[in-house]
Amino acid sequence: MDFALGDEDVAFRAEARAWLEAHFTGDFAGAAGIGGPGSEHEAGDLRLRWEQELGAGGWIGIGWNEDGFGNRRATLTQQVVWAEEYARSHAPARMGHIGENLLAPTLIAYGTDAQKERYLPPIARGDELWCQGYSEPGAGSDLASVRTLAEKDGDGTFRVTGQKIWTSLAQDADWCFVLARTEKGSTRHHGLSFLLVPMDQPAGLIDVRPIRQMSGTAEFNEVFFDGARAESVVGGEGNGWQVAMGLLALERGVSTLVQQIGFAAELDEVITTAVSTGATHDPVLRDRLVRQWAELRTMRWNALRTLGNAGDPGAPSVAKLLWGGWHQRLGELAMQVRGAGAAVGPADWSPDHPYQLDAQQRQFLFTRADTIYGGSDEIQRNIIAERVLGLPREPR
Repeated sequence: MDFALGDEDVAFRAEARAWLEAHFTGDFAGAAGIGGPGSEHEAGDLRLRWEQELGAGGWIGIGWNEDGFGNRRATLTQQVVWAEEYARSHAPARMGHIGENLLAPTLIAYGTDAQKERYLPPIARGDELWCQGYSEPGAGSDLASVRTLAEKDGDGTFRVTGQKIWTSLAQDADWCFVLARTEKGSTRHHGLSFLLVPMDQPAGLIDVRPIRQMSGTAEFNEVFFDGARAESVVGGEGNGWQVAMGLLALERGVSTLVQQIGFAAELDEVITTAVSTGATHDPVLRDRLVRQWAELRTMRWNALRTLGNAGDPGAPSVAKLLWGGWHQRLGELAMQVRGAGAAVGPADWSPDHPYQLDAQQRQFLFTRADTIYGGSDEIQRNIIAERVLGLPREPR
């Protein structure tokens, strides 16, 4: 891909920067920089209003390139430009990213016209938030082992029963896309369907329970379905595995570059702390900081190189391996450059008062999971070995 900026890209950058400067003001400015890893609990109401402000400005779904849904068209280069300007403005982490970056492209690829017309406009307006119902106890990285069932009732509607776990934003979401078994007795990737389930249902059909983490915060949730109604099936009954895999590939697109911009800001904070504490005088720590900077640049170049290569089976796994380990090491560095004081929290800290740890302490605790969630490192290496290098498959 050639990511040199042309005249249209320069004009697009100016438009994006001017809009953010005009709209990210007042109450919204109070949410600057919040909502990232380890702080997704912060300022939910204000960030939801910000989502709607972005929607009104036409800045949600700029990569869909589908007319009639309230979004503007943008090239890959312009999507990167928007991500850079958004990060530059210090606007908060997005609450609607699951709907915008995962569900919407999946509907565009696999959904019917009626499904696009129903679900895309509310996402583009910032009116409806989504969460992802994939992982289960015993079926995290091994997604083909899901046991959640969906059976048809008398009117042909699917009723979902089972448990999902590590579900981000479930406490705020209006909808959940759920991978469930719709064929009794099926195993592995056979007999699965991709269902769209409204979260607002009669009492007892859906139960969302926050998972308290060692940081004291609750970013993730368990979600229990007990006969919950599914409104729609994407890609056809029994084709859920194909749709789910198509969606997972989308997680490593422009969103990876957006993520890296956030990583760069976190690295800058760690470097600033290292200078203030004198940690940069330690040649080992200084070498690690330089290595983090160089690896982040390499990740960016790799993301740009693979951005337009749809269907590359190894690119998503390579990206996940790179950023998972990098971010985990950054969390460790954030503590090391602060010295012994990094281990000191408020005198009255307890799990019942989760917001008292500072941002870098929460970041360190959160990043311990970076090499596990979204597909563990072991799973990513298996994918590269089997699908890219052609090595023998692991015995089942």
